Amino acid sequence: MKTVLCYGDSNTYGYIPETSMRYPREIRYPGVLQRLLGDEYAVIEEGCNGRTTIYGESNEEWKNGLDYLKPCLNSHKPIDIVVMMLGSNDLKTFFDLTAEKIAYGAGVLVDTIQEFMPVKQGYVPKILLIAPPEIGENIRFSPFYGEFDENSITESRRFPECYRALAQEKGCLYLNAAEYITPSDYDSLHLTPEGHRILAEKVAEMVRGI
Repeated sequence: MKTVLCYGDSNTYGYIPETSMRYPREIRYPGVLQRLLGDEYAVIEEGCNGRTTIYGESNEEWKNGLDYLKPCLNSHKPIDIVVMMLGSNDLKTFFDLTAEKIAYGAGVLVDTIQEFMPVKQGYVPKILLIAPPEIGENIRFSPFYGEFDENSITESRRFPECYRALAQEKGCLYLNAAEYITPSDYDSLHLTPEGHRILAEKVAEMVRGI
């Protein structure tokens, strides 16, 4: 059996745009991924609302993805595949980050996986780096407007070029989520059930090829 760790933010967690609650496991993309892959795989969900790459908020520093990464990897080893989709929360206005700086943060996480896991389990898991979907055009009507703005949209559209270059540099597999899915019209950030399903299908295709 192969272990697949899905490491991400609220879209890995399964945040429901309209209610702020959580989709059932059978709707969340890691749960759909488990069904598609079958019993030969164990899919582990590690999604946290608000999680960033390496940039922490002063009042919620624990949401930065680097601090939790090593404990997470050590808890779930041996791990064969890490599916990582992070960067959307780094687009918050108070971080004032470019797509390049956000991709740099994702690269620090990739480096951590590649350096830490040989020590802990004797080999490096395959890493599937996902460029997050774009921030929706109607962000100004979103409950999250202010935290995110029109510049967040602009930088999110630059994720594919930055993440693709990062994946090539680090030897990761790469998927551009924006080719296949868009966020909910309600908040311009979080996925619909259909988005979760499509994302899971694309991830499953890539995982089966590893």
